[in-house]
Amino acid sequence: MKLDVLAFGVHPDDVELSCAGALLVEKMNGRKTGIVDLTAGELGTRGNVQTRKIEAADAAKILGVEIRDNLGMADGFLQNDEAHQRKIIASIRTYQPEIIFCNAPKDRHPDHGRSSKLVEDAAFLSGLMKIETQVNGKAQEAWRPKYVFKYIQDRMLNPDFVIDISDVFDQKIEAIKAFKTQFHNADLNEPETYISSPDFIDSVIYRHKWFGKMIGVKYAEGFITEKMIGLKNFDPIIKINT
Repeated sequence: MKLDVLAFGVHPDDVELSCAGALLVEKMNGRKTGIVDLTAGELGTRGNVQTRKIEAADAAKILGVEIRDNLGMADGFLQNDEAHQRKIIASIRTYQPEIIFCNAPKDRHPDHGRSSKLVEDAAFLSGLMKIETQVNGKAQEAWRPKYVFKYIQDRMLNPDFVIDISDVFDQKIEAIKAFKTQFHNADLNEPETYISSPDFIDSVIYRHKWFGKMIGVKYAEGFITEKMIGLKNFDPIIKINT
C-alpha cells in the first residue's frame, strides 16, 4: 500500500504526542497515512509490551491510519547503523511515502535524537538502487520521500513551520489518552513518572496553543526541516489567511 505520509516514532505514543494532529489533517484531506513504531517501549516504567500494543492499536483506530507497524528494535539501544537502517529502508520502500515524520533531533529521551538521524539517513539511503532489500522474498524498488519533517515532542524547540490542527485537536487528545497506562489514570496502581503527572497533558495542550498563537489559530503542531520548502505561488499562504 502506498502512503502519502508515514510517521515514525521510537515509542508507541511518540507520534500521538507530536504529530497526530497533522496526520488527522492529512486524513481529512483524503490522504493515506500510517505509523511505524521502532520499538515496543518495553523499558517504560508503566504498563508492558502487551498493554502498549493494545493501546497503540486503539490510538491507530482513532487516527484512522491505514497501517501501524512495529519494527521490534530494542528500546533504549537504538543505533544509527546498517542493521537498523535496513529495517527502516524496507519499511519506507514498502509504503513509498511522499512525506516522512520522525522524532525531534534533540529531546528528553536519548532514543529520540538518535532515531531522528537514523530515520533521516535511512530515508536518503532508501533511494539508492544499489542497496538491495527484500520483503517476503521479493526485491523492493528504491524509493526516496520528498521530505523528512522532524516533529517537536518534549523539549521546546523552535519550529521551521507549524500546521493548524485546531479542527482535529480533540481527536488528537483522544488518541493520546488511548495510552491509558502511560498517562495520568487514577484507577491504575502504577509508579508515577514524568509523563503520568496530571499536569503533563496540560503541558502538551499549552505547547500546541503556543504554536497556534504563532499563526493566529487555536492549536498547531511544530516541525523542523533541513530541506527548504518551495512554493510555486502564494496561493497556499493567501488561502491560510483568508
